[in-house]
Amino acid sequence: MTSPHARALAALGHDARLSIFRLLVKAGQEGLRVGEIGAHLGLAPSTLAHHLSTLVDAGLVLQEKQGREVINRVDYPAMQRILGFLTSECCAGVSLSPAEDAA
Repeated sequence: MTSPHARALAALGHDARLSIFRLLVKAGQEGLRVGEIGAHLGLAPSTLAHHLSTLVDAGLVLQEKQGREVINRVDYPAMQRILGFLTSECCAGVSLSPAEDAA
């Protein structure tokens, strides 16, 4: 079973999804409608829907339906968990046993 961290990082490993995520980070808590994201990034609606779905499934983006519009926002607590995971052992040193360092 894939860890949530690996799933989130894999989702961000695609140029389009990384661009979408970064745009939504810039937008802040207000988020952006699907059409606004497409206009900013020049992505076709079907392509955008696929990439947004992947980001939602990875737990990085939240979607809220407001009437006929869908507002997309970064899940900031999830983003902070990923950043914490990546930096949790920063500068802790490396042991002589590779098995311990991979855990």
